[in-house]
Amino acid sequence: MQTVKMVVTGPFSAGKTAFIRSVSEIDVVSTERKISSEAERVKETTTVAMDFGRITVDDDLVLYLFGTPGQRRFDFMWEILSEGMLGFIVMVDSTRPETFREARSILQTFRAYAPTPYVVAANKQDLPDAWGLEDMRLALRLEPKAKLLPCVAHKKESVKNVLLELLYSILAEMEEGGK
Repeated sequence: MQTVKMVVTGPFSAGKTAFIRSVSEIDVVSTERKISSEAERVKETTTVAMDFGRITVDDDLVLYLFGTPGQRRFDFMWEILSEGMLGFIVMVDSTRPETFREARSILQTFRAYAPTPYVVAANKQDLPDAWGLEDMRLALRLEPKAKLLPCVAHKKESVKNVLLELLYSILAEMEEGGK
């Protein structure tokens, strides 16, 4: 059986935990804690170490999903979680342009950890104030070949589409490496 480790990263409150919870076939192992800072009260809890979920694609393939904390004070976990990853997803909240710079920085950090395939998931595309994909591409300064995908983290089909795009990129790279 082949296992593929994918990391789901991004700024605080981008939707990483919801993303993993919406598709995991197991109860997500989560390290959520109550938020103590009033400045961060956009939600009740935050991930302090990681989230872990699993998806069985078929008899031969299992995806392990590791979600990172989004707050910089927990960024020491990023490198640990990136070890052995075959690809990663950067979640970006499409309704919060003030987080785009941080998302770009996180993308660069993870690309430095490992030159693996990645996709950028533009979360909350179902909301009326969500930025369009092309505007986000410009704001995030993504290269034309970078995959920027619409996403709604709490909708299973949307999450599956993002995961499949990353999986296709990983498999294509494995195939290339084997030639």
